[in-house]
Amino acid sequence: MAEAGKDDGGQPAPVRGSGTRLASPRSIALGGLVLAALIGVLVGAGGYTFVYAKGGSYLTDDPRACANCHIMQGQYDGWMQSSHHHVATCNDCHTPEHIIAKYFTKANNGLHHSIAFTSGNFHEPIHIKKRNLAITEERCRDCHAAVVEAMVAGAPGEEPVSCVRCHADVGHRH
Repeated sequence: MAEAGKDDGGQPAPVRGSGTRLASPRSIALGGLVLAALIGVLVGAGGYTFVYAKGGSYLTDDPRACANCHIMQGQYDGWMQSSHHHVATCNDCHTPEHIIAKYFTKANNGLHHSIAFTSGNFHEPIHIKKRNLAITEERCRDCHAAVVEAMVAGAPGEEPVSCVRCHADVGHRH
């Protein structure tokens, strides 16, 4: 016979009312089922993204990755005919220079684009968002600083002139 407060193995026994509950076999099985389903969803989504949707290509600087979605084919074709074709890739103009900001922007845009294109909920022709336009403006100014510094300075308190106001299809000739 076990001592009071100890189980048959000599270990302290759980005390009733102490708040300690042992998991039932049913709750353990349910937890395992939920975990298995979650892993299945993650593996399935990852497989879809990196195999069918060519997800790995978005981690590169290859402009062909931007044309994985048929909606972007026009932008890719326009870039191929543009003056920037031999000197800049999509990421040179559409992502920040710093590596963390670059991949944050790529992930943010990738999530937005995948949801929009999968659901069909996007404007056609596509339009650049305000945040991405600001990134593009900054990248134009980085590459062409010597030329644009005097032109875009503006008067104190005035908004600087947008590069794409005059050069809307420099990177994507249509």
